[in-house]
Order: sequence, then C-alpha cells, then structure tokens
Amino acid sequence: MSHLRITGGRPLRGEIAVQGAKNSVLPILSATILSADACRIRCCPRLDDVDAAAEILAYLGCAVRWEGGDLVVDSSRMTGCHIPRYLMEKMRSSVIFLGPLLARFGEASLSYPGGCQLGPRPIDLHLQALREMGAEIREDGGRLLCRARRLRGAEISLPIPSVGATENILLAGCGAAGTTILSGAAREPEIEDLQSFLVRCGAQVSGAGGHTVAVVGKQPLHGCQHRCIGDRIAAATYLCAAAATGGQIALLGVEQRHLGAVCRVLQRCGCTMRHEEGFLALRGPERLRGANIIATAPFPGFPTDAQAILMATLCRADGATMMVENLFDSRFRHVPELRRMGAHIRCQGRTAVVYGVDALHGAAMRATDLRGGAALVVAALQAEEPSAIYEIHHIQRGYEDIARDIRALGGHIDFAADG
Repeated sequence: MSHLRITGGRPLRGEIAVQGAKNSVLPILSATILSADACRIRCCPRLDDVDAAAEILAYLGCAVRWEGGDLVVDSSRMTGCHIPRYLMEKMRSSVIFLGPLLARFGEASLSYPGGCQLGPRPIDLHLQALREMGAEIREDGGRLLCRARRLRGAEISLPIPSVGATENILLAGCGAAGTTILSGAAREPEIEDLQSFLVRCGAQVSGAGGHTVAVVGKQPLHGCQHRCIGDRIAAATYLCAAAATGGQIALLGVEQRHLGAVCRVLQRCGCTMRHEEGFLALRGPERLRGANIIATAPFPGFPTDAQAILMATLCRADGATMMVENLFDSRFRHVPELRRMGAHIRCQGRTAVVYGVDALHGAAMRATDLRGGAALVVAALQAEEPSAIYEIHHIQRGYEDIARDIRALGGHIDFAADG
C-alpha cells in the first residue's frame, strides 16, 4: 500500500487535459450490455471503479479488453444475469446494471451496491420505476431477485431528480415494448452523454438534459465508438487547487456549461476565468474571498461532489463561508482531517461554516471517501510543510492519476510506501 506525500505553498501553473468522466463512463459501460455487440469507449479513464465495472461485465460473459487508452466491451456472447455480492460491493453505482440486464434477458439477480459511505442512498426509486415497467422484484437474504416477462413502456414521474434512477429507467426503456416517458428526470451532463451513446447504438432516446426524457423501446441496437465527456468534478478539483494556491491553469476537454455553478462561485471568490469550446482557464488571486453561502443542489445547481473540495479551497479565504449540504447526510467526514491542518470549521447537521485562517500547516491525514480525499489534496497544496494522505484507494476510485496531473501543474506530490 502507498500514500500521498505533498509539499505545498507554491502556485499551480500550466495546462492539462481532463480525464473522461467517471460518472459518465460507468452507466455507459453497463449500457454496452444492450448492444449485444462490440463497443469501444475511447479515452476511457483508468479508475478503480472502471476496473470494478469491467470485472462485472467479464463475470457476466462479456469480452473486455484495454487497447491503449480505449476500453472495448463485446457483449455478443454474454449469458449471465447474476452479479455476486463481492462485485456489487466494489462500487456504489453497480445497481446501474439492473436496467440493462432486465431489458436484455428479462431477469437479474444482484445484491445492494457498495461504494463510499455518505449516508443512505436508497434505490427505492429505481425499483419502483422498474415495477411500473412490468418487473417483478423481491428481496431474498439481501439479494434482489428481478424478473420481467415483458417490460413495457410507461409514464413515470420521479419525485426527486435521481441520477441513478434516471439512468436505469433509460436503459430499461430501451428493451421495453412501447414508449417510456420519464418526468422529473435528472439533468446532469452525464445523462446527456448516456443518451448520446445509446443513440449511436441505434436507440431512440430524446430529451436528456431536460426534465422529460422519452425512450422508444425494442429498437435493434448495435455496437459503436464513443468518447465520454470530460470529468467535471476532476476539472473542478484542479480549478479549486489552482484557486487555492493563487495559480493559473488551463484545462482541455471540458465544457464550461458543465461547471457553471462551480465557476460562478470561484469568480465570486475573486478568480478570473475565461472559456472557449472544450477549454477552460482560471487565474487565482493572491488570497480568495469567502463565498458567503453555498448550498448543494441537483444540476444545474452546485454539485455535492464539489462541496468538500471547495471547502478545502476556502480554508484560507478572507472571511467566512457557510456550506449547506442538501443531498447527503454524511458528507462532512473530511472536516476532522482538515482541522488537523489548522482549518477553522464548525459543523451542525448539514451545515458547515468555514472561517478563513492565515495559514494551513502540514499534517498526516486519512481519506474517508472519494471527494473528501481530493479535498485533502487541495488543502495540502496550500501548506508549505509536508503532508501525508493515507487510504488513497478512495481517491483512486475517481481520479486516473491525481499525482501525475498535479505534478504537470508544478505541484510537489508523489506516492510513498506505507510503513
């Protein structure tokens, strides 16, 4: 095992390409099941969660191989529809395999998913929607046994814009007889990317990115080549790291409209930004200003995945910032680790107030989850003394090589053996 060693205190400067989006590639990998053909995911990010998805596909009988930076999945000889517990528990989004398995085989057997422990994230919305489409679902010893003699299109309304439920409904709808109309859909850019992939495979899906999505099912699907959008949370991480260190960076392969809420907050804090298609640049001030109040919300609101990262960014800001977490119960687990560096943060329930301090100092810290771990990296880059971050497997679930990218921007970061 290894940990990250970081010595901060210097501005990040330079230009890097942003990896493919983790939250885009995972549902797309599950969607390859529907094609019964070979699909090539170009410039696929090499992440632990991608490895877990590939392992699930291989277990189900798909041929999965890396060709350079592309991941090729051939599901033509796939026969399995049972996913064992040890594979389901490797990532939270593993439930996304339920919709395509039902659509192609009419049955699926899997356990509840794993991943970061951020509080309850029930899959009730997924199950209720699939039941409305004709699936029979029962629980037996912690496993979900699902069968659909005949999936049918339905009019479904989600009470909250769940990203995972939206994706599962789209995928199941591709194999349902008739048309599925989903109201209250999640609007995240990753939903639009999933639609783009499905359309390339021959599916009739429209409306992604809006509140209502339509799927005309039972269309003959085929393989395709697809390149995922840039990862907006990885991009937000590097923008925040540059802002926190008074740096100046440019990111390639990312769309500003996917990061609108994050960019607006950073500009409010004193950063200067400019963008063109597929290009986003930031110049940070000598010292950031507090952002007053930030509340997480579904897209296009401020993303919950960027909350911890921005909190670390504002630990040395001039003034205070109140952060309200509206989506998850346990998303302040990184706060005790930031306090080890001298951060002044008070928490109560789903609200945290960050009071800017003059300086952060180096410390040994533990990543508690994916985005909390990235927040510790951003904090450590602000301290002139060395810091160590342990349990970095959390970070590796969502960042292809965070040390490589930070080094490319002039940061002092590397891996060191535990011991």
